[in-house]
Amino acid sequence: MPKGPKGQKRPADVIGNAVRVMQIATGEAEEEFDADGKNKAAVALGRMGGKARAAKMTPEQRSEIAKKAAKKRWESRPPE
Repeated sequence: MPKGPKGQKRPADVIGNAVRVMQIATGEAEEEFDADGKNKAAVALGRMGGKARAAKMTPEQRSEIAKKAAKKRWESRPPE
């Protein structure tokens, strides 16, 4: 089933989706969101994963990743 931008369920067919969007736009139906619009389990796993990955890396590995990221950021900047 298709999901909206915040993970809410949407009708799979085009007409059903159009009707749902119209209902939301006219105020006949409310959009279903969590308090912050995020999946709490996914947020928790994301936090754990980043900390676990950083704990396993050596300072040299973290430095190399940071240098690579900085290089990519500077390459993508438009010329002045």
